[in-house]
Amino acid sequence: MANRKGLASIVSELRGERTNLVNHLKRVVAALSVLGKLHGGSSYTKPGRTLSAAARKRISIAQKARWAKRAGKMKPKRTISAEGRKRIAAAQRARWAKLKAQTP
Repeated sequence: MANRKGLASIVSELRGERTNLVNHLKRVVAALSVLGKLHGGSSYTKPGRTLSAAARKRISIAQKARWAKRAGKMKPKRTISAEGRKRIAAAQRARWAKLKAQTP
């Protein structure tokens, strides 16, 4: 009778160990999956296409032309004259003076 109890406890202990090993293995598989995707090793994406040097050069020239076209259309930054700034400042001072005069 004592031998069966000892055997049952050993079986129970082995089952617990198996559960721990399965959980540990799942974590290892998950870690490998993450590490495999770090350097483009993902199995879920299509492989990138390779362009020839001539094609890359054509694309580069076209993009540079688009940038140049956009840069040529940009308007210069507008600035206000000193006289205009003085008028705005005077109007603001007048608004503040009016507001202060109204408060008791």
